[in-house]
Amino acid sequence: MKRWICALLTVGLLLLLLPAGAEQKEREVGQFDFQSKTVLLNSGYSMPILGLGTYALDHDTCVQSVKALLAGGGRLIDTAYMYGNEEAVGEGVRQAMAEYGIPREEIFVITKIYPNQFGHPEAAIDMALEKLNLGYIDMMLLHHPGAGDVQAYRAMEAYAAQGKIRSLGLSNWYVEELTEFLPQVKICPALVQNEIHPYYQEQDVVPFIQSQGIVVQCWYPLGGRGYTAELLNNEVIRRIAERHGVSSAQVILCWDLQRGIVVIPGSSNPEHIRENLDLFGFHLTDEEMEEIRSLDRNEKHDWY
Repeated sequence: MKRWICALLTVGLLLLLLPAGAEQKEREVGQFDFQSKTVLLNSGYSMPILGLGTYALDHDTCVQSVKALLAGGGRLIDTAYMYGNEEAVGEGVRQAMAEYGIPREEIFVITKIYPNQFGHPEAAIDMALEKLNLGYIDMMLLHHPGAGDVQAYRAMEAYAAQGKIRSLGLSNWYVEELTEFLPQVKICPALVQNEIHPYYQEQDVVPFIQSQGIVVQCWYPLGGRGYTAELLNNEVIRRIAERHGVSSAQVILCWDLQRGIVVIPGSSNPEHIRENLDLFGFHLTDEEMEEIRSLDRNEKHDWY
């Protein structure tokens, strides 16, 4: 029964009233719209289904990578306090808005507060708002579970009520953590962001999260540093890529999208950033999806 409470409350709230400025289309929460390349969140806002992860990008590289994404038509950017580049993300977004004429409302920026900030969440949120300097935060996540996480999330709920944060979410939360966490908060998370790639597929976790009316987003979609080359050269993935005339990276990202998982591959290479956005000219068959599913090793590449 508990696992359905969050989803039911979400649907009920959306039927009654969407927040000011939110899109009010007749779309199902969590449903991908491949024409607009967005998904409707339970907060009432639409989020792009593919974008850019900025982990490990230094200031100047981050600014240029953000601009490359936005110039190429991407609109989703993921950062975090622990990445040390929130200011660079904000700078890249502002430059792109000015140079390319992109409205702020089209751009979706995610950031996160870290467990060592949970003791003073208001200060952490204010600092993120100041560093990004974009008027509001599209989505804020708790970076991973830790002491005081419920209190930190409740602080984010208060900022959401003020319109300073539009959507809330979690990163590195799994079935056990979510089952304990969800009954303690008022606003259902709109997103859970976890490590997901063909060698670590979360075949049980993903459906559970989605059953709550929560969208799933993957970090390390291409395996992560030190593992990407092996994954991209996997024989099964390469064979599928050759069949469609695309890259191995495009096959993996398309596989995620067809599972209903938002992708944020990290890159500092403008050519790769453009390639990672070009995922809508082909479709994986059920057989190809199953071929990739069979690669699961339950092999996690980070400690979260």
